[in-house]
Amino acid sequence: MPELEPLHAGHAPAVLAFELANRAYFAASISDRGDDFFDQFTDRYNASLAEQEDGSCVFYVLVAEDGSVLGRFNLYDLEDGTARLGYRVAQQVAGRGVATATVRELCQLAAARRGLRTLRAATSHDNAASQKVLAKTGFVPVGPAAPADLGGRSGTWYQLDLQP
Repeated sequence: MPELEPLHAGHAPAVLAFELANRAYFAASISDRGDDFFDQFTDRYNASLAEQEDGSCVFYVLVAEDGSVLGRFNLYDLEDGTARLGYRVAQQVAGRGVATATVRELCQLAAARRGLRTLRAATSHDNAASQKVLAKTGFVPVGPAAPADLGGRSGTWYQLDLQP
């Protein structure tokens, strides 16, 4: 059974393997991270760990029994009880309810461990899978998302008010 774990330094090789193996799959529905992301992976990864340490973000990975990463689930810009949610799952588990179940779990963690009251997420109009995940987990559309919010794509912001 996969486990949702807080990101730590030891996850780096598995996260890089996940990103590389799924790069083309992700690029079909979300903006590509670009070659610089991979060329500067270690520095960017360490910067993410520093952001997590300072409390402005919380990063999680969904880890399979074999230690491989099946997904990334992140809370960004934690401030005043609100955070932005971002996630991506490996092509090999897409369409199996993995993202939905893990987003539900992360929402519970966000309220219980972080005291968050509201989560927001943006998805592009052409990312039907992400729209379904957000709808199934209780997020509701709250307005348009600008291309600047979505790597050059138009979309919608969704919001979930967490129960105390």
